[in-house]
This record gives sequence, structure tokens and C-alpha cells, in this order.
Amino acid sequence: MCRSSEKLNIGPMSTVAGIIAEYAVKAMVSKGAKHAIVDNGGDLALFSDRTITIGIYTGNQSTGKLAFRISPKNKILGLCTSSGKIGHSLSFGNTDAVIVISNNISIADAAATALGNLVNKGGDIKDAFKILKGIEEISGVTIIIDEKIGFWGNVPEIFTANVPYELITRGR
Repeated sequence: MCRSSEKLNIGPMSTVAGIIAEYAVKAMVSKGAKHAIVDNGGDLALFSDRTITIGIYTGNQSTGKLAFRISPKNKILGLCTSSGKIGHSLSFGNTDAVIVISNNISIADAAATALGNLVNKGGDIKDAFKILKGIEEISGVTIIIDEKIGFWGNVPEIFTANVPYELITRGR
């Protein structure tokens, strides 16, 4: 937790939810699970032998029907989310959602928080991506704020989907 958060110049508590999700999936996989997903408040760890759809909750009607299509993986993958508008966690930014994808779930969680702290308007997205320089563990990032969406790296297929609202983890 400390090494991951230090790479992004934030505290280790920024990695807690992702680490818990990762350890839960690791336990299931060690017992033979072929399909395991743990969503800990928008920080997901998954291991799956099939294609799955992961809905993106933004709280925004125009960007609220987006989802990722995740292909089968033979190792645990993390999709960690931070938001300045949704949920109880402190964010110094104003994003609808920052989703970071990595096989290192601790890094994904820390990076989602760090990026979310930097983005207060759509024009901040490009500059925020600069903090990822040299962090090879991160495979892709999606930042959503108001009507703007920014992508960095290798992002899974994103598409419009009718994801049932009640199935998406969301803060109140």
C-alpha cells in the first residue's frame, strides 16, 4: 500500500478498498473459482473465464449508460474508481468518475484517487495524465467530468449499455 501510494504522491489509505477486493478475489481463485468479481465501493477486482460487462456509474444522465466490455483474463484485474461527486470518500477534484485499470490493484486504486484529485474541469484531464509517466503497471484510464471524457493507455471497449441502475455500486 505504501509503495503504490508513494508512486502517486498520496497516502496509503487511498489503496484500502482495492486491496480488500484483490485479497477477496485471490482467496476465491486459490479455491478454484473461474469467475470471481468483488466490487468494494467502485473498486473492483476480477478474475473471469468469460466476457463481462462492467457498468460505469457517473450520476450524470448523459454519461450514465456507459459500460466496459472486459474480455476473459487469466490473471486478476483491477478497475478502481474515484469520484469527486459521488460517494463518501474525500476528493479534491470534481470528477464524475475516474477509472484506472491495472493488474496491480493497489496502484489502480491510488492512481484513481490521485487523478481524481487533479481534475476540477474538463480542461484538466490532459494535464492530470502527466502523473502517470513512468508508472508501467497502469494499462488504461478513463476520466469523466460533466460532458467530457478522456482516455489514456489501453482502455477496454467502452459502449452504451442499458445497465440496470440497481446493479451499479454507487454512493448516496
